[in-house]
Amino acid sequence: MTRRELSAAFVRTAGPGRHCDGDGLYLLVKKTGRRFWIFRYKVTGTKTREAGLGRAGESKKCVRLAEAREKAATLFRQVKAGVDPLTARDAALAASKAAQQYATIKGITFADAARRYIDAHAPSWRNTKHAGQWAATIETYANSVFGDIPVSEVGTAHVLAAVEPIWATKSETASRVRGRIETVLDFAKARGWRSGENPAAWKGHLSLTLPTRSKMAKVKHHAALPWADIGTFMADLQIQNGIGARALRFAILTAARSGEVRGARWQEIDLVGAVWTIPAERMKAGREHRVPLSEQALAVLAEVSAARTSDDPAALVFPGQSGGRPLSDMSLTAVLRRMERGDLTAHGFRSTFKDWAAESTAYPAELSEMALAHTIGSKVEAAYRRGDLFEKRRRLMADWGTFCSTSSAGQGAKISHLRGVT
Repeated sequence: MTRRELSAAFVRTAGPGRHCDGDGLYLLVKKTGRRFWIFRYKVTGTKTREAGLGRAGESKKCVRLAEAREKAATLFRQVKAGVDPLTARDAALAASKAAQQYATIKGITFADAARRYIDAHAPSWRNTKHAGQWAATIETYANSVFGDIPVSEVGTAHVLAAVEPIWATKSETASRVRGRIETVLDFAKARGWRSGENPAAWKGHLSLTLPTRSKMAKVKHHAALPWADIGTFMADLQIQNGIGARALRFAILTAARSGEVRGARWQEIDLVGAVWTIPAERMKAGREHRVPLSEQALAVLAEVSAARTSDDPAALVFPGQSGGRPLSDMSLTAVLRRMERGDLTAHGFRSTFKDWAAESTAYPAELSEMALAHTIGSKVEAAYRRGDLFEKRRRLMADWGTFCSTSSAGQGAKISHLRGVT
C-alpha cells in the first residue's frame, strides 16, 4: 500500500509549492495561500499531465484530504490500465453534449423548422403577401400531414403524402409546396437539425415517382380578347360607369397588371411629364417601372381626378368603397360581367397588347416585353441592358392608345404598321 505523506494539519499549514501525497496526488499551494488538489500522471508515450481535483480545504465547497485520495486512486487505476484520465473525461463530456444536442434536435418538428425559416427570411422578401403565402401553403399542405414529426425524421413518404393528393388537381400549388418543403429541409440540414439527402428534391428523386406538370395538363392561360377587337371593346367600356370601369380602361391602356393599377397612388403620377412611376415594392420583379402615359390614359386620369375628394398625394388613384382601401380584383371582373364578357379576364388584356405589338406593328419584341415589365430572361442581356428604352416605349404606348380608341380594326392596324422604331 502506498505510504501517504500528508496530514490534515499539513494541508492547512503547508507553504507555497507542490507537496506529494503519493500515487500522483499533490497539494498545490499558491503564493496567495489558495490550495488545490492535482493529480499528476504520465501515460506511456505522452508527457506528464495534470488533472485538477478541486480546491483543498475543510469547507463544504472544498475537497478534503480523504476525498482527494479517493479521486486520485480512481484516476491512478485508469492510468495503470493504459487510459488517459483527461482524454476519457473529454470524451465523456463530448458524449453528454452530443446527447443533449440530439435531444434538442429531436424536439424540433418540421413545423418549428418551417416557422424559423420564414422568420429568418421574411424580412428579405418583397412583401408581406409572399410571407403569408409561404406560411399558408406550409400550414395547409405540409404541417397538416407531418408538422408534428421531428424534422430529422421527415422522409419521402411524408413528402408524398402531402403533395401527391393534389399533384394532378392543383399542380401549380403542389409544385410550390414541394419546393417549399425542400427549402425548409435544406434549411434544417444547414442548421444541423437533420442529415442525409433531401427527400423533397425533385431531380433524380421525386421526378422518378411523380409525373411532370407538363405531362399532366396543359397550361391554362388567362382568357384574352383578340387584338383586332380591342377598339370595339374599348368603345363599350367607355360608356360603363364606376371607378372599376375606369381602372380597367387605365390597365388596358398602360398594359399594366391589375394589382399595379389598383394600388396606384397620385404621388406616382407625373401628369406634366406623362409618366407613371411604379415603385419597386409594388412590382412583381421587384424593380421600379416607368410607364409612359398616352393621351387616352391621361384622359382616364382626368376623369378620375375630377371626382377626387382628397388632395393627399398618397391617396389612391382608384379607391375602393371602404375608407381608402384599393379596389378588389373582383371589381374589374364585375365590370366584364356587366358587359357580358365573363369569358375575359383583366390580366388577359396584357396578352392582347402583346399580340397586337407582335402581329400588327414593326416594334421589336423586346420593346413590348419591357412595356409589360417582364424580366429579361438572359442574365448576360440583363447585365448589358441598363436603360429602359423609355422614349421608344412612349411611341409604342401612344400607338396602342390610338389603336384602342379606334373602333375600326382596319384603320387602327394601318396606323400601327406605319409607326415603327428607327
